[in-house]
Amino acid sequence: MFKTHRFQLLSFFLAITLGLIGFEKTASTQETKKSIEDVNRNGAVVVMYQRFEESKYPTTSTALSIFADHIQELQNKQYNVIPLLDVVDALKNNSPLPDRAVSITIDDAYLSFYETAWPALQKANLPITVFVTTSAVDQNRVGYMTWSQIRELASDPLVTIGNHASELRHIAHLSQQEQKQIIDQSNQTFRRALGKQPNLFAYPYGEISNDLQNVLRAAGFKAAFGQHSGAIDPNSNLMALPRYPFNDRFGTMERFKLAINSLPLPVSAVLPEDLTLSEATNPPLIGFTIGSQIIPRADGSYRGLNCYSSQGELTLQELGGGRIEVRLKEPFKTGRARLNCTMLGPDGRWRWFGQQYYIP
Repeated sequence: MFKTHRFQLLSFFLAITLGLIGFEKTASTQETKKSIEDVNRNGAVVVMYQRFEESKYPTTSTALSIFADHIQELQNKQYNVIPLLDVVDALKNNSPLPDRAVSITIDDAYLSFYETAWPALQKANLPITVFVTTSAVDQNRVGYMTWSQIRELASDPLVTIGNHASELRHIAHLSQQEQKQIIDQSNQTFRRALGKQPNLFAYPYGEISNDLQNVLRAAGFKAAFGQHSGAIDPNSNLMALPRYPFNDRFGTMERFKLAINSLPLPVSAVLPEDLTLSEATNPPLIGFTIGSQIIPRADGSYRGLNCYSSQGELTLQELGGGRIEVRLKEPFKTGRARLNCTMLGPDGRWRWFGQQYYIP
C-alpha cells in the first residue's frame, strides 16, 4: 500500500483556511441549492484495512484499540454500514443509497484479521468484505488464513469474499494475456476451495489500468476497488472505485471521521483515461469536469476547491463550465502517486475526489 497519506491531512487543514462555499441570499436560490445538495448526498464511502496488531508493519497494520474506536464510531446511528455488494448494486441499478453509507473491506486475508479483528466485527454485527490473495492461502504461507478459516468466514451472512488476485504483485502493466492468466488462476482456486468465484475485486496495491479493467469485466466481475481516497459518486466507474486506507500511522479518529463523513465531488470527462502511465504520458495531463450539482461563484470558479499531489507541485486551472485542469511541474517518479481534490460541502462535510497513478 502507498506509504504516506500526509497530503490528505494537508488537504483537510489547508482547505479549512480557504473559506466556505458561498450561498445566495434569496430564499428561492437557497431552496434550489438544498434540493441539489440532497440529490448529491447519494454516495458511499468504503474503508479498507489489512493487518491487525502487527506493529512491525505500521503502513499496513492497525492496532485493535484504533479499530475498536472506528467500530464504535460506525455504530453511531447517523451512519449506515451496509454490505459492499449493496453499494455496487445500488450504483448499477441507479437506486438510492442512505446518507452516510459506509462499507468495510479487509485486504489480503492475513491471519491477524481472523484472530483479532473479526471477533470485534462479529460482536458489533457489522457486514464486511474480505479480499483474498489466493496463492498465499493455497501455499499455507505464514501469517495468512487457511481455506478452512476462510470457509468459516464465508458461512457468515455478514461476510462477503472478494478476489485480490492470485499474488500480491504488480499486474496493472502486464499484457492482457498475462493478466487473464492471473485472474483465471485465482478464480479457479476460489471455485475449488469455496465452490464459487467472487464477483468483487480489489487491485493489488490499488494499481489500475484500462487493460486490467477490461480483463475483469470479461471475467464477470461486478466492480473493482483501488486504494485511492474519495467518496463514491453515483456515476463512478464501477471498475475503479475508491477506498480510504487506514493503518497505525494514519488511523486517527479525526481522519476516520473526515473520511466516513465525506461526500462525492461529482466529476466526469476525467483525464488521463488510463491510470497506468507510460513515459509518453508522464507527467499526465489531468482534467475533469465538475457536475452541475455544484454551483460555482458568479465568475465560474469554485471557492475552496484545492488539489494536492503526493509528489511535487502542481497548478490548478479553472477553465469555466466546470472544467478543471491540473498541471504538474515535473513527471511522477517510478511507483505510485496520488492526486486528491477537495471542496467543502454542506454541513461541514468534505467533497473528495482522488486518483492513484501507477508508473511502472
